[in-house]
Amino acid sequence: MSFNITISTGLNMPIYKQITDQVWLAFVTGKLAVGDQLPTVRTLAEDLVVNPNTVARAYADLMRDGLIESRAGRGVFITRKRKVFTREEGWRRLEPLIDAAIGEAMTMDFTHQELREAFEKKLGQWKHVKGGN
Repeated sequence: MSFNITISTGLNMPIYKQITDQVWLAFVTGKLAVGDQLPTVRTLAEDLVVNPNTVARAYADLMRDGLIESRAGRGVFITRKRKVFTREEGWRRLEPLIDAAIGEAMTMDFTHQELREAFEKKLGQWKHVKGGN
């Protein structure tokens, strides 16, 4: 695995969600590629000093979303992303995330322009994905 997962117990975000978000981020930024193996549930739980059920939940969510697959006796691997959600469902899931990010930024007194610039900068760091620009 070419990236490290780190968690913070001080966030309002559950640990399993921190894990799933970091795996997704690593994939879309090219740090993880199709075929890369993730650590086992037990290994990652020990590394992060969390309950294995927390890692298992994160992996279950990633499997449900179509990013990883479990291969019996071999481990957990990044797989070719399959379309799981309709476009409408994708927007329904995305909107609260955008609202949360904007709300958090506004409480820290970032301006609209600063948010636009930060968003554009971050978007430029992501690898090109089919259907994107």
